[in-house]
Amino acid sequence: MRDYQRDLIEFALEHGVLRFGEFTLKSGRVSPYFFNTGLFDSGDALRRLGHAYACAALDAELQFDMLFGPAYKGIPLVAATAIGLAEVAGRDVPWAFNRKEEKDHGEGGHLVGAPLQGRVLVVDDVISAGTSVAESVALIEAAGARLAGVLVALDRQERGTGERSATQEVAASHGVPVTAIIDLDALTDYLRERGDPDGHLPAIERYRVRYGVR
Repeated sequence: MRDYQRDLIEFALEHGVLRFGEFTLKSGRVSPYFFNTGLFDSGDALRRLGHAYACAALDAELQFDMLFGPAYKGIPLVAATAIGLAEVAGRDVPWAFNRKEEKDHGEGGHLVGAPLQGRVLVVDDVISAGTSVAESVALIEAAGARLAGVLVALDRQERGTGERSATQEVAASHGVPVTAIIDLDALTDYLRERGDPDGHLPAIERYRVRYGVR
């Protein structure tokens, strides 16, 4: 496990971003853990999260010209990632996001930030059904740019609509890499490293047997 992955898990635990218990997901599945990037709700938290996103992009050697964050959660994430890349790699990358509703005054339109062009890396929190990615791809291609990949905070490594995971489905559907800062393997490895003092691993492993993919 990379240092930035371990740091993110520990920071997420400290700030309640990563919690254990029983959580009903949008899919209806009852998960023994929940990861909410919306709780990275301070300047320092976003700085550290952006650093992790940047490190993951560099570690995976993703090739891209700019970043795109789908509204709404992707907006602070894409901004934090752009800052992280400037700090970690000295790379000044343009970024943009979309509005949910098209603006009919001022500059108008439904895109904000740098013009979508070249190879665009989508930055989001967690892929569930892949709907957000499909909407982003439509915007990117309508602008004459192309999808370069997807970067998320967490890959839950569980089945999507078929036997593959949601991230595997998105990668296969769009023919691009889907990279996560951490995945369920990293989370369980971390719990084993520290001895799982609160006994969360058995519930996670039962959930993985029922819904997971490797």
